[in-house]
Amino acid sequence: MSQMLSIAPKLTRMPTDQDLGRLQFTTLLYYLHCTNPDNGLVRDKTEPNAPASIAAIGMALAALPVVVERGVLIRGFAAKIARKKLAFLLACPQGPEPDASGYKGFFYHFLDIETGRRVWQCELSTIDSAFLFAGALTVAAYFDGDSADEVEVRQLANTLYERADWNWACDHGPTLTHGWRPESGFIPYRWRGYDEGLLLYILGLGSRTHPLPPDAYSAYTESYEWRNIYGRELLYSGPLFTHQLSHMWIDFRGIRDEFMRDHNSDYFQNSRHATYVQQQYAIRNPLNFAGYGEHCWGFTASDGPGCIKRTVDGVEREFYDYTARGAPFGPDDGTVSPWVVVGSLPFAPEIVIPTVWNFAQMQLGMTRLYGFKPSFNQTFAVEGSETGWWVTPYHFGIDQGPVVLMIENYRTGLLWNVMRRCEPLVVGLRRAGFTGGWL
Repeated sequence: MSQMLSIAPKLTRMPTDQDLGRLQFTTLLYYLHCTNPDNGLVRDKTEPNAPASIAAIGMALAALPVVVERGVLIRGFAAKIARKKLAFLLACPQGPEPDASGYKGFFYHFLDIETGRRVWQCELSTIDSAFLFAGALTVAAYFDGDSADEVEVRQLANTLYERADWNWACDHGPTLTHGWRPESGFIPYRWRGYDEGLLLYILGLGSRTHPLPPDAYSAYTESYEWRNIYGRELLYSGPLFTHQLSHMWIDFRGIRDEFMRDHNSDYFQNSRHATYVQQQYAIRNPLNFAGYGEHCWGFTASDGPGCIKRTVDGVEREFYDYTARGAPFGPDDGTVSPWVVVGSLPFAPEIVIPTVWNFAQMQLGMTRLYGFKPSFNQTFAVEGSETGWWVTPYHFGIDQGPVVLMIENYRTGLLWNVMRRCEPLVVGLRRAGFTGGWL
């Protein structure tokens, strides 16, 4: 099917709930089109011959309740899809060998999409494994029926999650490492300070088989940075995705850990502030990049024009490839990501929806197959392109999930409600010290 497939006419008015539903549908088609039907592995991106991404597989699993509730697939077939993915992953080889699929229950970041084995000498990734486990726990909580397929989904998902040795991944330290390689051992970086690692610790704390000690969470939060930015008090993290990915599964409204109790806030409110900080940064536009403004913002980990310097209107600019862009302290090279704006829909719909409408006017593919292109840069001119400036040629599996899941959480709270029934998540939140609200 062509990337130019039009699902609907060009949007010429402010997006409605129906428009958001259409964007959600075109975006989740990625997980149907870019999945190997033999084993359920999901492509990392639309580039030909791209390997599978374990995080994308987790998000594809988490999207299955949306697929069912929105009438895209019947429940029985969706359960079979979940069963096939989980069974294949459980059968993939685990061990210290460099060509295995994982070790100690965790998985390598990228897998060969046919064999499920490690590619590119990539790292055993704790955070990407966490997204996979979160997706597995989603289908375990959602498929709660008595059919043979649904029973097996629960068994497979729990086995996959409970196999992970979280304490091994700490490498004798108080915090979780970023990962491990068979060639060189543990990666020297650790998950400390606020970021998407919040989900990682909650899952590790909730494990029935290898739980993290509660002081691991305290070690994670002790380097939090509380700042005042543009008059807003918030827990700082620059890339916007870090304020969203844990929220795809956890409804943080009204529940607080010790840090948030001390600051009279919660992580949902914090993400709302972070969304406004991103918009305000674009309005101020201190580096004078093209296009930035009230309805053009969204700075996060994304593809970029490439590692290159170019003089633009007499100013030497440095551009980047795939990197974690952030606001207001950068890095920033003029690259904007529509998907991450949509990911903030539950937090600040009053500024997200007008921005989505603006992006819809910019030939970025909102009504085409897979939805918005993940990133663009109006400062980086490209002769002969449809827009006149750089737009990434690819869609990424990990960019699709936040659009699908956060639109649904905004519309119905589906994922949040499902995961309230997920015992490991609830246990992990309580062991981390969360109280109040729905807990």
